[in-house]
Amino acid sequence: MKRKLLLIIVSFISCNSSNGAKATYADCHLEAKKFCKENNFNEEYYFLIDLSVHSGKNRFYVYDFTKSKITDKNLVTHGACDHFEVNTAKYSKVRFSTETDSHCSMKGKYRIGKRDYSTWGIKVKYWLEGLETTNKTAVERIVVLHSWEKVANKEIFPLYSPLSWGCPAVSDAFMRKLDKKLKTTNKPVLLWIIE
Repeated sequence: MKRKLLLIIVSFISCNSSNGAKATYADCHLEAKKFCKENNFNEEYYFLIDLSVHSGKNRFYVYDFTKSKITDKNLVTHGACDHFEVNTAKYSKVRFSTETDSHCSMKGKYRIGKRDYSTWGIKVKYWLEGLETTNKTAVERIVVLHSWEKVANKEIFPLYSPLSWGCPAVSDAFMRKLDKKLKTTNKPVLLWIIE
């Protein structure tokens, strides 16, 4: 029992450590699979966003549990986090906060909720319900998954993706792919933001 608990803790730490681009997300995938099984979430796939990766590089991953591999990836924005203070490093260094109107990103696990109308991108958004203390205000802050015309559909490094008000915004083309997947599932899908 102690060994099992230790493995879970090590897995959590290694998946959430801020060590730049990770060589592998194996620990994240294992933890996500276990979480989805235990919480009656979709067990076919989940979405992983690694905000330690440069915003001009692909950092939104669709991981297929049945194939045990990443089947799609693309760019995603992070929050400017500049509403209450000056944030001169906002493009290169992600800041996190649950504070309302902070425009910051929030890490942790989310339940992708109801499909709804958006004024952005392809006019579709998915509500995100924060499942941890690090993202508990997602609904209140209207931090949602949506698209935005200003987000490129391919890597633009060394340039940066535009900044959001905390939402993980993707390209219109990538959102169409995600929307197609999300519309066909009858169980909630996990979206997990790490750094």
